[in-house]
Amino acid sequence: MDYGQTRAGHRRIVPILGGALSAGLDAEVLPGGADWQIAHADGTLDIDTRYSARTTDGELVHIRTKGVRSGPPEVLEAILAGETRSPDEYHFRVVVTLETASARLRHLQDSIIVAAAAREASLVVYDAYRVL
Repeated sequence: MDYGQTRAGHRRIVPILGGALSAGLDAEVLPGGADWQIAHADGTLDIDTRYSARTTDGELVHIRTKGVRSGPPEVLEAILAGETRSPDEYHFRVVVTLETASARLRHLQDSIIVAAAAREASLVVYDAYRVL
């Protein structure tokens, strides 16, 4: 949904339809989440996502990311047009917060997790790292 120019900036809400988490937290991303974006005049995006995942053991995890995607205007325009560009051409970083009732995963709620992200034509890929 494109709300147009609001007090905060150009507001867009992009649905999260699904996906997968792997390599340490294996889970299916459930449909129903969204990315509440603010686009600025220079093409920079403020990223604010909220979505849910279900682990292979059936545990639910609420995931929230907050960050920024920025870069040269021509690269950001190409990404917005659906082109896949090398992540080396732009900056896309988020902080990841997890919430869960799972005793096994509870330690992740107290973790600082940062991620480098890349935008492809129809998906976003994060490489997330828990800071120890």
